Amino acid sequence: MKVMDWLFRREVLTDQEIDLIKVMEVKKEAGRNDVPSVVFEIREHGKHAAVGRCDLRMGMNEELYYAGQIGYTVYPMYRGHHYALKACRLLFQLAKQKYGMNSLIITCNPDNLPSRRTLEALGGELKAIVDVPKEHYLYQYGDVQKCIFEYHL
Repeated sequence: MKVMDWLFRREVLTDQEIDLIKVMEVKKEAGRNDVPSVVFEIREHGKHAAVGRCDLRMGMNEELYYAGQIGYTVYPMYRGHHYALKACRLLFQLAKQKYGMNSLIITCNPDNLPSRRTLEALGGELKAIVDVPKEHYLYQYGDVQKCIFEYHL
């Protein structure tokens, strides 16, 4: 699952179909209500072009209840190849093995059917469809509702 990109000394997670290349680690800042996170590029195995990005957020707060502990985007020209599904599976392993997480949530907009199918295929339980508070940053981007999926790792 885990190898090193020796040229750049970056952590790489792989399932031999995709590679997650660690590009950034965000530490928790003292006095803030944020959580540490790690950001990855999603690439086809052994290739150099990124097909998307994903991140794992370690911890939980009110903001993450709506945003989720895993986030991902697959660039439009690469959609339809289950890259998000494969990336989430690798992040599940990382969350459990490295960070000791036993469960996590991932969210999506109710009308985002490809993401919703991905979250269902991952075996999560749809806990609720909730309204996003007007003061939440996601609401400012037009997200008014979220499907909350829970996963036991």
